[in-house]
Formats: sequence, structure tokens, C-alpha cells
Amino acid sequence: MTSKIVTSLVRLCLLGVLFVFLFYPDRFQIEFEYPGAPLVDSFTLRLVKTMFWLLLIIEILRIFYYGVVKSKSKGILANIVTFVVPLAVLLIFLEIVFMYVPQSHEGVLSKASRIWWAKYWNPINSQGYRDKEISSDTTKTNVLVIGDSFAAGHGLENLDDRFSNQLEQKLGPDKYTVYNLGVSGSDTRDEAARLMKYPVKPDVIVLQYFPNDVEKVGREKGLSLSGAEPYGDLKGPLSTIVKRFYLPNFIYWQLPHTAFSTFEQFVKQAYTDTTVLNAHLQDLSQMLAYRDSTGADMYAVFVPFLFQLDKSAQYTKPVEDFLRSKGVKVVTLTDGVKNIPAKERVVGKNDGHAGPPVNVLMADRVYEAMRKQ
Repeated sequence: MTSKIVTSLVRLCLLGVLFVFLFYPDRFQIEFEYPGAPLVDSFTLRLVKTMFWLLLIIEILRIFYYGVVKSKSKGILANIVTFVVPLAVLLIFLEIVFMYVPQSHEGVLSKASRIWWAKYWNPINSQGYRDKEISSDTTKTNVLVIGDSFAAGHGLENLDDRFSNQLEQKLGPDKYTVYNLGVSGSDTRDEAARLMKYPVKPDVIVLQYFPNDVEKVGREKGLSLSGAEPYGDLKGPLSTIVKRFYLPNFIYWQLPHTAFSTFEQFVKQAYTDTTVLNAHLQDLSQMLAYRDSTGADMYAVFVPFLFQLDKSAQYTKPVEDFLRSKGVKVVTLTDGVKNIPAKERVVGKNDGHAGPPVNVLMADRVYEAMRKQ
């Protein structure tokens, strides 16, 4: 029995080397190259990690069997080992399970959200957007939807639930082609640049606007946003464990970490600071100039903070007024969102992006505005 325990200990040492290679490659300047690296563990890498954990379980159980069960060891140490081993095996098993559990998040911050991203963020066309390829049919009316993660459909597993896809169905895909230029984290300046770069000339432009579109220009003009950085509330070994392993990472992201009121105050200040607001309107003017150069009709659908509806409308009113003065058809959602139950407004408890009912509302409102026009 002693020889069997020794061989298992040797194999554990070899697994220890593999452990460092798989879970701490950056400490030794090792890089894995695959699509999405290093943000997302590829499916293949997760399979390799799964095999590692299974081999570890086998060796732990083998040592436990020969060291405690078969040898009929007794005493406090044997009792402690008898308690610790099943617990360790359970935790390892849960780690394996959570390596394959997707969950959308506000950003691609958690490991579960990265799994979600790898699984659902498709198709990606040749332009880099989560959308179909550009059509060669020149007889249809081209509608370009530009925006951030709300336009891209962050948190939506099925693209048929996304408002741009629904808008195309309402307009008639035999007559209209709706292209989605949504990019997570995009602001107005970036959106204007991407719109002008897109190789399709628009007949209609639909701007999806969210109150945080002013954030980047606000920072540029000196406004600061307080609040902890991701994992900033973790110290020492706990930080490493949460960042690198799936089970503790999943548990960590089920807990609140940054108060919404912090960001709310930032947004309120940004829209009332004339320096920030004027710079933001200048960015919007670039988009308007492109609209004028193409002769396209333009609509702007304002998505509010889904749980701060009235305040959100107050913040963005100067932008709405500006766009209206420039001939943009402004589409608001506040009254409609109020009629949607709170849980259905968002895609999940850890992701505040618009759920399917809000996307339906967006598509309906834009369609009605286009039909009137």
C-alpha cells in the first residue's frame, strides 16, 4: 500500500507542474494562442483543464483509499481526512461544472460572461460586427443601426430577439436590409467614425442612444467616476483564486460591488456641464454631417436607464432637443418601459441590458416612426 501511495504522490507532483502551466501561464511568460485569447478560455483549453481536475480527483481518492480506507486508519487525523477529501472532491467537481456555465454580465468581466460571449456572440461578419454579411442586392432600402451594446444585443442569446432584426421583419426583408453596427462600449464619437467607415451607403440611419454615451467625453473634460475597479475589493491570495478559477469567480459576481448611484451622479453632472455637453453635441454633429452628405433619413431611439426611467429622460433631454432641432426623428421609450415588469426589462439579474420585451418595444416604436415618415 505504501508503494501505491508513493506513486500517487509522484503523479501529484507531475500534476502540480501541469497546474502551474495551465492556471498560471502568465507568471512564466507562456501564452496560449487561439481566438479570444487571453480574454476567454477556449473550449479546448477548458477540456484540458477538465481532464486535469479529473486526474487530480483520481489521485486524491487513490491516496485516500490506500491511506485511510484500506489501512483502516483511525484517530483525529483520519477523521479530518475523511471529512476534507469528499469536500475537496465536491469543490473540484463544482469547478468543472462551472467551467461550462454561461451567464451574461454588464461587461465581459466574469468568467461565466466570457463563456456566454464565446457561445452566443455570433455570427461575426467580415466587418467585425455581430451581424449578417453585406448583401449585394442594390434594390433594397439600406437601414444602418448604429449604437453600443444595446444595439448589438448584449445578453440576447437569439438574434431574432434583437430590435434591429425585428425591425427588418416589420419593414419587410424583401424591401429593406437592416445592418447592425452595434459595438459594446462604443460612444458617440466612435459610432460616428464607424458609421462613416461602413461600406454601405445608408438610406436610413437609426441611432440607438443610451445615457452613458456621454461617459468618455465626460472623462476627457475632467469628470471622474468613483467606484471600485473589478476585483478591486479583493486582496492577496483570494484575489488570485477568484480571478483564475470558475466556481469562486461565479460566486463573486453574484454579489453587488459598485453602487448605481455613483454612476448616476456622474451622468447627471455630465449632462449639466456645458463644456461636456457641447463637446458631446459636437460629436453628434459629425454623425449629422454624414447624414446630410448621404441624404439619409435619421431616427434616434433613446434607451433609458431601465430602472431610473424619469431621471434618465431628464438627463438626456438636452440631447433629444438638439437632435430634434436638426431634423432627427426622436423615439422615446420611457412610457412603454414603465408597462414592462421589472424582471422582464433586463436579460438577467447580473446584466442590465435590454431584455426581449424592451427590444420589441424599440422595434415597434422605430417602425411606427418610419411608417409615419
